[in-house]
Amino acid sequence: MPPALPVTPPGASEATRLLCAGSYLDEAYRNAVIDELYVHEERIAAPSLGFDAARVLAHALRARRLELGWAAGILFLWIIGVVLSEYLLFLFLMPSLLLFLAGKIRGPAEHPPVWRRFPAWWLKWYGRLLLLFALVTLVTVVAEGGGVSVAGFLAEVMPDTFSEVILAFDSGGGVKPFHAWVCLATLLLVAACVAAQRGQFARALAGELHPKKFGDMAADPAERAEGGRFQRLRRRIRTEQHAPLVMYQAARPFCGAGEPYDSWTLAVELRPDPERTQLALSNRVILEAVRPLLAELRVPAPHAAGGVRDRLRQLQIDECVFLPVDGLPKRDLAPYDEESFLVHRGESVEEGGETRRHFLRIRVGGWEEEVVTTVFVRVHTQGGMLMLEIAPHVLLPIRKDFENADRIAHQYRHNSLFGKAVWALARTPRSLVSALTTLGRGLAFSWHILTGGHGAAMPDGPAVSVRELGSDGESSLFQDMDVRRYLKSVQDRVANGVRSALRDAGYRTEEFAQKIVNVSGGGTLIENASGAFAVGDHNTITNQTTQPGSSGSEFTKPGGESSDSE
Repeated sequence: MPPALPVTPPGASEATRLLCAGSYLDEAYRNAVIDELYVHEERIAAPSLGFDAARVLAHALRARRLELGWAAGILFLWIIGVVLSEYLLFLFLMPSLLLFLAGKIRGPAEHPPVWRRFPAWWLKWYGRLLLLFALVTLVTVVAEGGGVSVAGFLAEVMPDTFSEVILAFDSGGGVKPFHAWVCLATLLLVAACVAAQRGQFARALAGELHPKKFGDMAADPAERAEGGRFQRLRRRIRTEQHAPLVMYQAARPFCGAGEPYDSWTLAVELRPDPERTQLALSNRVILEAVRPLLAELRVPAPHAAGGVRDRLRQLQIDECVFLPVDGLPKRDLAPYDEESFLVHRGESVEEGGETRRHFLRIRVGGWEEEVVTTVFVRVHTQGGMLMLEIAPHVLLPIRKDFENADRIAHQYRHNSLFGKAVWALARTPRSLVSALTTLGRGLAFSWHILTGGHGAAMPDGPAVSVRELGSDGESSLFQDMDVRRYLKSVQDRVANGVRSALRDAGYRTEEFAQKIVNVSGGGTLIENASGAFAVGDHNTITNQTTQPGSSGSEFTKPGGESSDSE
């Protein structure tokens, strides 16, 4: 068979790079990756088609460590500022809470629904007004020279309960200009931390996540992270994610392959050809007839020679066995070694089992592994019947905000100092609540790891795929055209291979050819039609009582003519 062209290693693919960048951009995605691959140690990693889940996990953990460090620093500045300012900095607590809630209610969607947009808009502007009042209060303290009680200022913008608590800690000396200057200095330092955190993300995009440097995995600081749990899980993930043996969860057997795309099943009677000698026809014989035809898709046209860059030249063909995870005593006892896989493959290809299933897997990684088309083919012969199952799946493109990570980082790095300052100051008021939320979530993750008992739990299949979590729900017209072209090419070659195997084994192929045209084309095959049927629009069918020897149904054409059908 013609060999496939070399492909980019999964750990250095563009899909992996964008997913790693997304772990810095989206906190919800980062937490989902960590929860699936790090917290739930009992779950086997989903098949990683065209990317490296272990490297995505490495950057997700690194992004969380950085985020926790910055959150702790920001919270420390707020605490110091509150104490040194005689609690005057509490003026910014309520605006911080309202602005944080406004962002959470609105959500990440570019055009959220009205029931989200209106309350978010109301909270945002109310928080901005309170923020303006707090700034005016600081200016007033400086202008009046101090001597005013802090509780008097806070009672204007905060509930009575907060004011009473703050009054209990009031020293009685009142607020002085020094306290107002401490508030301003604290806010500026917090803004500097917010800007530095964003700058660190921008430097990561220009450094280890840059397209020219991402291929060097040895130089990636996320890969060098220490920790026994991470190193152990990284080895397991890299053993499981690209193995031909797929340990699956019963609820989601094709987890990691993407969205199902026009799956179909065909059953045809094996009718001997009287003009040919019948030979033994097994599932292995049929698959071996299909594989060379699929491999020929890699060959470019003779007149084009080496100038063809079609992704079919990198088409990958292999055999995989789906094995249920139920009954496995420990995760590291899964039979991923080559000898065990060969045993499973030899037994499953002919058995036609319900839980252990053998598939011929054909994969095309388009658009730098952002659009992955995978076709699972399964054949089975029993009782004089041939069953052919085609299960195409498509991994949709990476999320648009992840694809724009380079653009966002470049824009921030090349922005003016004034622009960076405005960006950081606009996010400073909500930084307190964000820091508390981040630290609380980090503590919850640690507590869940310590008390969840996942390390000693019974093995389980993958619940989600980090690649599917990072996929967009839409694809471009070009990408849809490529997917359809890949699927049509693969399905036609599979059909031709099966038909060739039937013919060589001495069986008739007319019925199979007729059914494959109807089923693979999305149509409905009517094997035995009794009565009348119509094709097209604006037709009328009537059922009339007729004399013996005539048809009982009448089909009236749009022009008024009628014809009998039976």
